[in-house]
Amino acid sequence: MAELSGTHGAMESLSAAVIDAAAAAVPLVLGLVGIMALFLGLMKVAEEGGLLAATARLLEPPLRRLFPEIPTGHPAMGAMVMNVAANLLGLGNAATPFGIRAMEHLEALNPRKGTASNAQVLFLAINTAGVTLLPTKVIALRASLGAADPTNVVAPTLVATLVAATVAIIAAKSLQGLWWPDPAAPPPVQASSASLWPSLLALAGLLGAIPLLLANGRVIGPWIMPGLVAGLLLYGAARRVRIYECFVEGAKEGFAVAVRIIPYLVAILVAIGMFRASGAMDLVLRPLGQLTAPLGLPAEALTMAVMRTLSGSGSYGLLAAHLKDASIGPDGYLGTLLGTIYGSTETTFYVLAVYFGAVQVRRIRHALAVGLIADFAALVAAVVVCGVMF
Repeated sequence: MAELSGTHGAMESLSAAVIDAAAAAVPLVLGLVGIMALFLGLMKVAEEGGLLAATARLLEPPLRRLFPEIPTGHPAMGAMVMNVAANLLGLGNAATPFGIRAMEHLEALNPRKGTASNAQVLFLAINTAGVTLLPTKVIALRASLGAADPTNVVAPTLVATLVAATVAIIAAKSLQGLWWPDPAAPPPVQASSASLWPSLLALAGLLGAIPLLLANGRVIGPWIMPGLVAGLLLYGAARRVRIYECFVEGAKEGFAVAVRIIPYLVAILVAIGMFRASGAMDLVLRPLGQLTAPLGLPAEALTMAVMRTLSGSGSYGLLAAHLKDASIGPDGYLGTLLGTIYGSTETTFYVLAVYFGAVQVRRIRHALAVGLIADFAALVAAVVVCGVMF
């Protein structure tokens, strides 16, 4: 009878987790509505002012080698660059509207609606392995907990994300012909003859800014978001765009996109909630953590890596709890490793649900495999870099 009673209690907890996960999807989406309305509005202003087209032209030569399916000067290029830039600066949810707009452009080019194209999978691979210069949330958390150097996670995070992005691109290109290949994919567009010099100069400028960001990340971080908003609006004004009308037109799409992704979020959140509440995650990770601890990956870090892949808020809460623990703290090897793992990996399941849900793609082909490969590469790189540096 005691066994039945214990089983009954466990099933009650599992049932509650299912209901709570399903109920959490709507507030999560509603929280995104305002952010999506803001940045889709700004995106419309930038698009009308020609910023996306100019950005696409500037970076077209190197991007053409990654995305041969995209026509010359297509706005998808500019939208993808904006998304990557937002991830680069650690802007979190601000990158999502840019990514969704890029996915919409890519879906318009997709010859088989509802099935992920090679370009969509590759874009999501780069997104989930997003190179990050300023992991702003980790820096802010470490600073609030009195870390001696809150920004010492910047360098290992940058290295880990560079490794993850490289691995993600290789995996996406390697698997695209093996994992449910798309026979209707269009032939590659002929490479543009545009000069590489503008792109190389832009890359040199970015590389030149890295030391400045590394040295002053804590000071510069709070200025990035207001600077981005003000900069896009001022650009629109300088280009004589009808800012208010364009902003409202773009912002209207925020609510419609949010509604479209609710069913996908409900499905993924319920699956994740059941996986966590059932104890299956702990059952797998605890013995595995004992095996990986001698390699520099203790159970706490392994749990963080898995949680980060599943849940952004859950992994952030776990990071905060570990860093507040006196036995770990923000300054030791483990605290730095946990912050690096959080900053260099992505909520892969959430990103796939939101981005593909926004454009009604149901057959994701090799996108999940590539995202998990990138997460694993970031984890290995984080362990190696933190082991060498700390």
